[in-house]
Amino acid sequence: MFRRLIPYSYVPSIYHINVEELRGHGVKGMIFDLDNTLVESDRPDATPELLVWLKEITEQGIQVIIVSNNNHVRVRKFAEPLDIPFIHAARKPFSRAFVKALSLLNTKRHETVVVGDQLLTDVLGGNRMGLKTILVVPVSKREGFFTKVNRLIERGAFRWMRKRGYLG
Repeated sequence: MFRRLIPYSYVPSIYHINVEELRGHGVKGMIFDLDNTLVESDRPDATPELLVWLKEITEQGIQVIIVSNNNHVRVRKFAEPLDIPFIHAARKPFSRAFVKALSLLNTKRHETVVVGDQLLTDVLGGNRMGLKTILVVPVSKREGFFTKVNRLIERGAFRWMRKRGYLG
């Protein structure tokens, strides 16, 4: 069970992702979680730093999409001003939203990376689809009820991974 929770990479934030290295491995698309991955769950819009970073990614030829379990209003208000396609109410880790994201990006599985802050939604969902996954440290400690429950389960998974040398 825990093997499906092992990310391809684990970084302190999205800003530590080596985009050039990903491009060198043929990555053409990135699926991003929204809340506590790109910004805090209560931040309505992108930070100036995030705007610059997303522009740099797209200028390097990598397409981006937001796939979030959050509601339509939340995700639309964030994504539309950035002109980023999005999928809301994704029901991650189920595969439907990931399949749709691949279709919208027009990328293959080996060309696409999932980036998120949760093992049980982002990493599990991406790994189940055969996508590379990058786990980031959550941007904020403020989280909803279900995320807090997930974090309790994640602690056990992190202990298992650290004991076996999968995480630093």
